Amino acid sequence: MSELRETLIRYVQDGTVPGAVGLVARGDGVEVVAVGSVDAEGSAPMARDSIFRIASITKPVTAAAVLMLVEDGVVGLDSPVDEWLPELAKPMVVRTPESPVDDLVPAVRPITVEDLLSSRPGWGFPSDFSLPAVRRLFGVQKDGRFLQSWPDPDTWVAELARVPLLYQPGEAWLYGTASDLQGVLVARASGRTLPEFLAERIFEPLGMADTAFEVPESKRSRFTSYYSPTPAGALELTDTPDGQWSSVPAFPSGGGGLVSTADDWLAFARMLLGAGQELLTPTSVSRMTTNHLTAAQRDLGALFLEGQGWGYGGQVDVTPVDPWNAPGRYGWVGGTGTTAHIVPPTGTVTILLTQAGMANPTPTKVMRDFWRCTAGR
Repeated sequence: MSELRETLIRYVQDGTVPGAVGLVARGDGVEVVAVGSVDAEGSAPMARDSIFRIASITKPVTAAAVLMLVEDGVVGLDSPVDEWLPELAKPMVVRTPESPVDDLVPAVRPITVEDLLSSRPGWGFPSDFSLPAVRRLFGVQKDGRFLQSWPDPDTWVAELARVPLLYQPGEAWLYGTASDLQGVLVARASGRTLPEFLAERIFEPLGMADTAFEVPESKRSRFTSYYSPTPAGALELTDTPDGQWSSVPAFPSGGGGLVSTADDWLAFARMLLGAGQELLTPTSVSRMTTNHLTAAQRDLGALFLEGQGWGYGGQVDVTPVDPWNAPGRYGWVGGTGTTAHIVPPTGTVTILLTQAGMANPTPTKVMRDFWRCTAGR
């Protein structure tokens, strides 16, 4: 771990991140490196139990919640989602991805639960953000790192329903929207709020005591500040411990609303490596961590996936493009500077938590160097 420590310290010293927590686990062995500070002022050292906004590494947790409802018999993978999300019945699709938003054709079939899980409902972001329907989506699918500006779930779904699909249901992998729809689906199908369902069914059983959609005052001394990168490469303070996560937002985002710690996400990862333990069946874990995309669908999402596949809620490596890509490796990155993966063939978990956001969908240098340091462990 000395190489990892030196790598993370280098990024702290050059101002890329105020601090970082890196974790590598294999079997019962866990090694953790905590460097730097919880904020740019250095008010407190970073610690193993520091709390971070984990952004899109929330997505695997939400997918697991949907699969629990599948196992409960509440929803089915092939079920049309309009049973619980009636606003999405009979969606309209732009005639071609390049078409204007008023050149529409009906969807050839309903959107299903499996479409949401595999991120293929027809809404979401492709590699080309300039398409008319994508520009329209940006008015609804806003930056998930600033959730206090989002409306309540009912309002959000109603607004989304007025945006045409970019592709037919099941046709294309598109990023982002599907996971937030999963969160609304979990709430409506279970009759609980998403925070309640996740707490009762996942966080409490796994002992994920610091994972939630808010940070209570008693824990804010461990909560990091959050910084956005400026065009000049500096860091701009964007959120403080007493800021956006001091209360549950109107929209608890299944796509990126959680705060957590390295050890909490490790507990979730070990559940997956243990083929679900008592929370999910091995079949559900296999579906979650298996690639569901065709080569053409992977190519369409190249900006995000870089040639790899997608399971339910996370990326699945299918080809060793880089040293850290191992076939079957599952996980994702978060726009707040986080990344978490499991490697089922070796039983390895790697987690990196920082508080410096990403400027675009391309993984940052610190993420790539973290993956390089931990590859093959």
